[in-house]
Amino acid sequence: METTTERESNYNNLELQSVKEILENINREDQTVPQAVAKALPQIEALATITASRMKAGGRLFYIGAGTSGRLGVVDASECPPTFGVPFDMVVGIIAGGDFAIRKAVEFAEDNTEQAWKDLLEFNINDKDVLVGIAASGTTPYVIGGLKMAAKLNIVTGCIVCNSGSPVAAVAQYPVEVVTGPEFLTGSTRMKAGTAQKLVLNMLSTCVMIQLGRVKGNKMVDMQLSNDKLINRGTRMVMEQTALNQADAETLLKKYGSVRAAVDNYNTTI
Repeated sequence: METTTERESNYNNLELQSVKEILENINREDQTVPQAVAKALPQIEALATITASRMKAGGRLFYIGAGTSGRLGVVDASECPPTFGVPFDMVVGIIAGGDFAIRKAVEFAEDNTEQAWKDLLEFNINDKDVLVGIAASGTTPYVIGGLKMAAKLNIVTGCIVCNSGSPVAAVAQYPVEVVTGPEFLTGSTRMKAGTAQKLVLNMLSTCVMIQLGRVKGNKMVDMQLSNDKLINRGTRMVMEQTALNQADAETLLKKYGSVRAAVDNYNTTI
């Protein structure tokens, strides 16, 4: 299939451009990404809705991908526990080649059609869960193989791709197709395509966590208090929702471990 992500760049002789020209042209291309994501909102809504439904019933969310796509899935999954206070295994990111591939490319890892399923079985994936394949090209064998096996076992499948009519989308029940077009640097899908995938992942996980009750108002009330910045943020949040001063709010926060627990316990004692 012809993939728009692999098409020739709209810009030529990049080495002859000034720094200013390079940056302006990259920025010009980047501005098209949110517009492409907007066109895919109905697809994102469908995937977020079924994912939230499955997770409310005790299911988990899995991401699989290779290269940049795999790394983006790992990043999104790893940020869910500190942001929303969920167990580390509720959202799982798996990259072709294993965790080693997060830092260094593993040759031909993405070409193995059977490995994704083997990787998923290590987490005992089952029909309560949701599997989302991430592949800019929409042609990654690792992702296709994982989605096909999941579908055979009635596991809900989705995908995030940056070409239309791709093999990955064809095997996913809930495809999200964000068509970003040719990259500034021909074929470098870590650029616009990667940005699009990151935006969709932000939307998917945040929307799902809101549906799961992990946000109150517009605050991350279940966030992990893993550094001074977050303790200070949490303290301010407790102060906003109680009559406590800063010192007492911080003491209460540290005692109960989260904004939600601190406020709930405060409310039950007054």
